[in-house]
Parts: sequence; structure tokens; C-alpha cells
Amino acid sequence: MATKKHRRSEDAKDKKKKKSTRIIYLSAIISSIFIVLALFFIILFNAIFPDAESDPLKIKERQVAILWFSDQQELLLVGEKRYIIRQSDAAAQAKEVVRALLDGSKEKNINTFPAGVTLRDVRIDEAGIAYVNFTSSLTKLHPGSSSTEMASINSLTNTLAQNVSEIKKVKILVEGKELSSIKGHISTSKAFLPNPDLLVRMKEEKS
Repeated sequence: MATKKHRRSEDAKDKKKKKSTRIIYLSAIISSIFIVLALFFIILFNAIFPDAESDPLKIKERQVAILWFSDQQELLLVGEKRYIIRQSDAAAQAKEVVRALLDGSKEKNINTFPAGVTLRDVRIDEAGIAYVNFTSSLTKLHPGSSSTEMASINSLTNTLAQNVSEIKKVKILVEGKELSSIKGHISTSKAFLPNPDLLVRMKEEKS
């Protein structure tokens, strides 16, 4: 039989072991709470003070662009204001402008490009000619006719020339290649000049 001294020794060891276990569990719980709190404050800090490099809209200013769409009679061009991101070079700025034009009218004017037409890129040479390179969607989706082709050309040319000062003329490409016409009616073999006579004066906004 175990002596009282031996039993007391065993009890002391058990108590010490249980105490050590409780300390380990408590330490683990405190560590977990600390980690959770640290992650919470990191997420909260990033939400309040986002890294500028991770959010391009935070480091790029916006500017007003005037986009030109057809009027209801499809004879003249009506301007609409849009806010677009200011880019660091003229070609990138022109790309932003064209994409905004392709998004269509927000004021119930007539779109000059059909939905689904997409842009590949824009290049501007030293002479100020903007080479606007569309995907094949332009020729596939365009409805054709002299009036609609001319509307697309005038809308694109006037919009780019008015919003990007470096652009003097506009040349339309499809998949990087020149084309004789969009849909067989108006020749696109040469670059187009803007025609300000087609522009309807925009109404002044109320202050």
C-alpha cells in the first residue's frame, strides 16, 4: 500500500500537471485572441487607409470629356459630358475616350456605334493622326448605310479631336489593318478631319 507521503507526492504532481495544462490552454486562447484582434485591426486600417498603389482610382484624377452622339434626326452631333480617368499620355487618354463613346449615350441620343463593338488600342503618330484600332466586331456588327457609317466616323473623329489636343485626324483600323470602308459605303482609306459644323452647341448647365 502507498504511504501517505507517497500519495501526497502523487497528488502534488497531478495538481502541478493540471496547472501546467491550464496554463498551456490559457496561453493558446490568449494567443488566438491576439491574432484575431491583430488581423481585425489590420483589415480595418486597410479599409480606412487603402494602399494607393492597390487602387488606381485613388491616384488618378478624373476629367470631363465631351462625347458626340447623333441627334434624333441623325443629321448632327449632340454632346454629352462624361467623367473619365485622366491618363499619363495622349494615346492612353484617347483609348479612355473611345471606350466611353462605345458605352453609348446616357441622355437618349442616338448611339453612333452598335453595342458589342470593342476597341483594341489607339496609336498617335508625330503628325497627330490617331490610328483607332477596333476588333472585327466593328465590321460584323455595324448596320451599314451611308448615314450610319458617316455618323460613326464623325462622332469618333470629333470626340477624339475635342478631348485629346494631340489628335488632328483619325484613321480607322480593324484588327490592326486598314480597311476600304466600314460596311461598303464610305471610304475609310484616308484619315478624317473633325467637322465642328456638325456639332450642336451644348446647353449650359444651371449653376
